Amino acid sequence: MGDLQIKALKKAYGDVPVLLGLDLEIHDGEFLVFVGPSGCGKSTLLRCIAGLEEVSDGEIHIDGVLVNQLPPSKRGIAMVFQSYALYPHMTVAENMAFGLKLAGASKQEIAAAVHRAAVILQLEPLLERKPKELSGGQRQRVAIGRAIVRKPKVFLFDEPLSNLDAALRVQMRVELSRLHEELKTTMIYVTHDQVEAMTLANRIVVINQGRIEQVGTPMDLYHRPANRFVAGFIGSPKMNFLPCQLISADAGGTTVQLAGGPALRVAAEAGSLAPGAALTLGIRPEHLLAHGEDPGQALAGRVQVAEHLGDITYLYLHPAGGTEALTVKTHPDNPLRSGDEAFLSFPAQHCYLFDPSGRTLPATKA
Repeated sequence: MGDLQIKALKKAYGDVPVLLGLDLEIHDGEFLVFVGPSGCGKSTLLRCIAGLEEVSDGEIHIDGVLVNQLPPSKRGIAMVFQSYALYPHMTVAENMAFGLKLAGASKQEIAAAVHRAAVILQLEPLLERKPKELSGGQRQRVAIGRAIVRKPKVFLFDEPLSNLDAALRVQMRVELSRLHEELKTTMIYVTHDQVEAMTLANRIVVINQGRIEQVGTPMDLYHRPANRFVAGFIGSPKMNFLPCQLISADAGGTTVQLAGGPALRVAAEAGSLAPGAALTLGIRPEHLLAHGEDPGQALAGRVQVAEHLGDITYLYLHPAGGTEALTVKTHPDNPLRSGDEAFLSFPAQHCYLFDPSGRTLPATKA
């Protein structure tokens, strides 16, 4: 079993708070990803779980056992760091076996564990090589293999792919997903890369300034963000935001006035807010429509840059009366080019509204 409960967890360095009373339940066999901007506290939370940082307050339970006072070696966890931390004078097999040797395991146990890990990670042909003879991806697999041989209850990954190039990161994401399917062990993974979070996680924990903003499946967070921060952090390219003003609201939806643009009908409930309230409208790049001619009820703008990637085209536009550039993800045959005038349409069912505090207003019921 590898379930964890985190209760009212706080961490501070002197007078500087880092984690501000977190509550979280992590299920056995789950692949959970902590994601957030640099400095939000996600790595500190992982290190508290590992026992590498002492918590200031709150509790951490692994399989129902309070582990606050237990050293890392007694928590049933294995950690893979951003740096591979391999011993350069040892072979791949010796690197993977080292922890078991220190634990006093027999030669037979060590050989069996190393062989099992090598098969899982496709390292069998590399067992006699030294780290200097390996690629970055192979070194990271050895570091993971060193964790696998210990048969931990929980794997902890602290940005393990950040030192790899783009192609290797994609390959390693696939390998980590396959590894999780094969081992069915609880994995907790820290990254600032929301693409890694979306592709790897069963559930994502979005952390910001020491607080949990939202927990959910990748698609829950993508389609139903709790607030503007989550909406802007999850998704690549990020969601477009435009200031607007509430005109009216009823059971069927809300009408808002865009700054420098038309009035729009949005499928969101804003009945608790007074007309004139300052809101923010959000729409993802794939839902924002760009036309060469005004179809009516459109926001005028001008294309600053058009990026043609073969299968898709990204248009970066500056709207009339706006200060923030907008991104449109469109089909490759869209005729708009850099410098062209464009007209933007906002499908009501794909728009989000955020109140002055940044909270997402609920969607109208179908």
